[in-house]
Amino acid sequence: MNRLLIIAHAPLASAMRQCALHVFPDCDAYLSALDVQPNMPPEETQAQARILLEQLDCEHTLLLTDLFGATPCNVAQKLVDGVHTRLVAGLNLPMLLRAISYRHEPLEMLVNRVISGGTQGVLAVATTPPQNQNRTDHDSTKRHDQ
Repeated sequence: MNRLLIIAHAPLASAMRQCALHVFPDCDAYLSALDVQPNMPPEETQAQARILLEQLDCEHTLLLTDLFGATPCNVAQKLVDGVHTRLVAGLNLPMLLRAISYRHEPLEMLVNRVISGGTQGVLAVATTPPQNQNRTDHDSTKRHDQ
């Protein structure tokens, strides 16, 4: 089965991991996180990420980062080989939960499911009441003097 490594700006990586543990308490063994601190040199971040990747001790690992082009993503890009490790940027919670739910699938299929879950999890939510559910005024004696 695939393992998952989150590399993101502090404290997002550990916060996302905690959210995942809230939903899937048993994902602790195959989900790691690295919070990239503001003043940490990229070389140090890369060394820490490599250690976490080795600790996951798995043939296939999916790395998830928060923002393409930023330090966490740049570090992760240096760790992936495109065969045993893959990288997806733009991490959100629906994406992470999808990764956990489908981590048993082949890595290429997992990448597709994760991207799909991440994009499908972004919705414009209506700010008006749903159709056919009018607001009711429970005070039939409107008194404006109070």
